[in-house]
Amino acid sequence: MKDPQEIKSILKKLFQDQRLAVLATHEGDGQPYASLMAFATSADLKQILLVTSRSTRKYANLTAHPRVSLLIDNRSHRSADIHEAVAVTVLGMAEEVIGPERDCLLTRYLAKHPHLEGFATSPTCALLRVKVKSYYLVSRFQDVVELHVRP
Repeated sequence: MKDPQEIKSILKKLFQDQRLAVLATHEGDGQPYASLMAFATSADLKQILLVTSRSTRKYANLTAHPRVSLLIDNRSHRSADIHEAVAVTVLGMAEEVIGPERDCLLTRYLAKHPHLEGFATSPTCALLRVKVKSYYLVSRFQDVVELHVRP
């Protein structure tokens, strides 16, 4: 069993190395909906930042049903991934960031994704914050550990 600091270290490395996550939202009819998203994290790992247009299905979904899940992994598409890849499922609540906090968090997001500045700063786009409740980290195919985040 890994201690919380070791888990956080693995997560920070994974999040530093990876640029994309799969976001799962909830459609009104109960159907899950998945989207590939660029992401960034807060230094304390309590928040994951995303940007999307307000005209998207995912934005409508998370506005109506803010519980979301993300999947972030480091697979390399080799057969060895079954034993070597690391994946984390993130559970949390999404909300649009508005007000003075938005500029600070958008700066953090753009530090990781400077190529998305035109998109992320568009008035039609929303900066989203996922307040993380839990991380489920899977390594070596079946080694699963949980990290619950305190608000």
